[in-house]
Parts: sequence; C-alpha cells; structure tokens
Amino acid sequence: MRRTALSAVVLVLGALLGACDGETVAFADARALADGVTSAIDGKAANFATDVTAGTMRSKSQGQARVARAGTALAMTTDFLGEPLELRLVDKVVFAKVPESAREDVPSGKPWVKVSADGADPFSQVVGGSIDQLAKQNDPGRALDQIRRAGTLTESGHAELDGVDTEHYRLDVDMAALGADLPAGLSAEALGELNGKLGKIPMEIWLDDAHRPVRITLDLAPVLAASGVPDAAMARIVTRYTEWDTRADIQAPPPDQIGEIPAG
Repeated sequence: MRRTALSAVVLVLGALLGACDGETVAFADARALADGVTSAIDGKAANFATDVTAGTMRSKSQGQARVARAGTALAMTTDFLGEPLELRLVDKVVFAKVPESAREDVPSGKPWVKVSADGADPFSQVVGGSIDQLAKQNDPGRALDQIRRAGTLTESGHAELDGVDTEHYRLDVDMAALGADLPAGLSAEALGELNGKLGKIPMEIWLDDAHRPVRITLDLAPVLAASGVPDAAMARIVTRYTEWDTRADIQAPPPDQIGEIPAG
C-alpha cells in the first residue's frame, strides 16, 4: 500500500516536472536571447509587415528581409507622407524610388536615388533621416543588436500568437547604452533634448519553435511621456515576420537607374 502511494506521488511529481520543462524557455538573459536568435536567422529570409502608431497617426510598411551578420538586405514599400514609397537597403546603403511627380529634380529622370541621414543633397536633408530609419527599423538583426548591447530581460514564458505556441520575452532597452544607434527614428540630439527623462523603453519579442522572431514590438509611450504628450497617447512599432524559409533575391537598383540629386 505504501509502495503504491509512493509510486503515485512519484508519477504526479514527474508529470508536474514534465509540464514545467515543457514551458521553459531557451534563453535566460538578453545577451543569450540576442545571440541565439541571431544564429537562428543568419542567412535566412522572411516576409515582414510593420505598423507604426503614434497617437492618431499610423504608418504601414511591408516587404522582405534577408538577414546576414554582415548586414540585412531589405526590399519594402511604405506609405511615407501619405503616398507609397519603395525602398531598398543593400550593403548598408538605402535606396529610394523617387515618385513620378518628383523625378524632374533628378538628372536624366532616373527613378532611384541613394538616401543618407547625413547627405548633402536636398532630398536627404529633408527626409533622409526619416527614410533611413524607416528602412533600418524593419531589420531584425539591428533589433537583436540593440537587445544585446542595452537590453535587460524582465519576463519570459510561452504565449499563443495567431494560434501558434511561441516563446515570449519582455525586455527593457536602456537608451543611454545605445549611443547614437537609437531605435524608432530617435536622434541623439532629440534624446539629449529630453534632459535624461527617457531611461528605458519596453520591447517584446515572440519566437517560433526554431527561435526565429515572429513578432517584435517596441513601446514608444515612454518617449511621448518624456516629451510631455498626454499619457493616453499610444505609440508603438509592431513588426510581424512570416515565412522564414522564403527566398529573397534583394539587389541594389542597377547603376544606370540610380541618379544623384545635386547638393543644394
């Protein structure tokens, strides 16, 4: 009788431990998370869709990303300033397809231009920083690098996302530790103007069973709060990744299709 009772206790404990083991997550800290996911997606490509919300304003982007340690390549379309804009990020250079209405400003009417946050041409000076961030904020490799350098894991577990079981991680990202590589389009000058009011911003990441991201969310509400915007305002960037086994041949535009806007 005693042996039967003991066996029952052992079976119950074994079942409980087995359930706990099934709910454990792969990564115990931010660095391990960043390193593990980076290895899982190195050399792979996925489709992505990004929603950016800031109060009543909303912007959407979609495209493909091919991830590599040397730098992610992106091909995407975004609704920039109310109209579609096609962008490519290749070898850390951002290319923008100039809208038909503005091609008269490009020599020979060529459809593509290089865009730089610190470019001397009028196009880059006006919107270069915004376009550069639009492209780079969809790069999962960049988000993982920010987690590696400035993230602190605050919570982890399993969560169902779109009917699929995922590993779910919550982190705080220390803005001061990122230096000039700030997320969400923030500049070092803008961060300085907040006079130290902005410390950390929350980030969440959901992983599939191969440790590839299926969603990354950056909560920008602390940025609005530090800027004096009412607490009710919501601001966040949500990027969803699908079909990590897709093929993506992402190339820079042909050289004869790239124009150069003269410096103003």
